[in-house]
Amino acid sequence: MNNINIQSIAIIGKQNNPLYIKNFSKSHPDLKFHYIAHTSCDVIEERAGIAGSETADTYLGLLYVMEDLAVYGYITNTKVKFVVVLLVPDTVIKNTDMKNLFKKIHNVYINQVCNPFYNLDGKKSIISKRFIASIDAIGITSDDVISP
Repeated sequence: MNNINIQSIAIIGKQNNPLYIKNFSKSHPDLKFHYIAHTSCDVIEERAGIAGSETADTYLGLLYVMEDLAVYGYITNTKVKFVVVLLVPDTVIKNTDMKNLFKKIHNVYINQVCNPFYNLDGKKSIISKRFIASIDAIGITSDDVISP
């Protein structure tokens, strides 16, 4: 069984405002993941622009590698961006495993957006306890995402 070691999960709004950034790392500071999330916005927009609106696949794959971290991206049809930062693994991570991880994150985000009290056009960070607990569960139990 492969091991995905998630260091950070970031959700960035359609206007490139951070909606939620969670640091699961004990060795890297929070500011580093804020920097990675913002620099990945340019790469995501570039790749989404190349792909165009004709493609149905919103998974963008490996965006870039920085030091010992691998940055993966995903964009929704409403231009909300998901960024997952992993420790560079010793083994190859399959695209299907990362797609499943992003689908889980997307489902948690959809549940948040379906809340009638959530402001879709707001630029405020997501503070829902249920949302935070769900993202924490994905980040902490990332080993369960991988199928044998």
